[in-house]
Amino acid sequence: MMACVDSAELQKKAEKFLPRLFRDYVAGGAHEERTLQANRDEFRKWTIKPRCLRDVSSVSTTTQWLGYDCSAPFMLAPVGFAGMMRQGGDLMAARAAAKEKIPFCVSTFSIASLEEICRVPGADVLAQIYVFRDRDITRDMMERARKCGVRTLIFTVDTPVTPLRPRDERNGFRRLSKPSLAQLASFAAAWRWGAGMARHGMPQLRNLSAYGMGHSLLEQAKNAASQIDPGLTWRDLEWFRAQWSGQLLVKGIMHADDASRCVAAGADAVIVSNHGGRQLDPAPATLAVLPEIVQSAGQDCSVVIDSGIRRGGDVVTSLAQGASLTASGRPWAWAVAAGGESGVREMISLLRREIYDVFALSGHNSVESLRLAGVDVLKRQK
Repeated sequence: MMACVDSAELQKKAEKFLPRLFRDYVAGGAHEERTLQANRDEFRKWTIKPRCLRDVSSVSTTTQWLGYDCSAPFMLAPVGFAGMMRQGGDLMAARAAAKEKIPFCVSTFSIASLEEICRVPGADVLAQIYVFRDRDITRDMMERARKCGVRTLIFTVDTPVTPLRPRDERNGFRRLSKPSLAQLASFAAAWRWGAGMARHGMPQLRNLSAYGMGHSLLEQAKNAASQIDPGLTWRDLEWFRAQWSGQLLVKGIMHADDASRCVAAGADAVIVSNHGGRQLDPAPATLAVLPEIVQSAGQDCSVVIDSGIRRGGDVVTSLAQGASLTASGRPWAWAVAAGGESGVREMISLLRREIYDVFALSGHNSVESLRLAGVDVLKRQK
């Protein structure tokens, strides 16, 4: 048992298991990594006011979000290459989320295919999609989602280019098509990780294997990143909305004007995200722009926040400032590397317990109670 929800502790455990290429991939950000740090720093500026003599003998963390029944107000965000954290990692996380009643979002860059993940019993699966230069690929991915019974697509819009990520560049990730000698040495040193991978043959991005982007993982990663369309405009969002009859979330929104335009284009929700500090650097922390985006999106549009959320207090701080739900990526990536399916289940369970604790000690017994109280729950540090 890991008995740990702290992402830093999970990271330490995971780094003992992973080769350098993949531990740097999860940990790293763009350029100077200021945005990566800013996401955490902004949460640390807020505290939650304790309240006493309130009946909290019955506290519930459950909520319903866009028709999904959630045991707590968060979901597992899309994480590319998560199946490289541990063999079968995507499926492990999907099974853990299903058992803990938390929505799970499949990345376009998933090692397991969407079809495999959607066969996980009880999984509430959302599918994240990048729009490629070849629109036939995007159409096919939407059709696959329909056939799998996916109700919600996440249209990611903050990646017109892949910026310099020093850790990935140092390791040749998305630059090399074949492993370097340094990579092979790192793989060999992570022998437990390597043994798990070797038992199942050469890893590939099976979610993209039908689209001719290469035969090896590194080749697919390089080619797929270069195929994301940098020419996307608002017309493409309208096209996407017209193609997809289910629920549509737009991920990567960091400006109030963009949020209102997403609503006008028919988005059911927006995700406030700076890609975990992996795109524009320096950029604002997601929590810093959350209130203005909530106001701009209006009452009929759900707002989700990701990037930097690690603890129960972060979730409560986000809800108090208008978020309908939160999303976490790195914590579950570290958890699956450190402990597989049971590691992810424990991470979810402990984060849910922290939310429960903060609810009760701040005098609230439900998500709705907290939302009604709003920012009165919080105090900003000087």
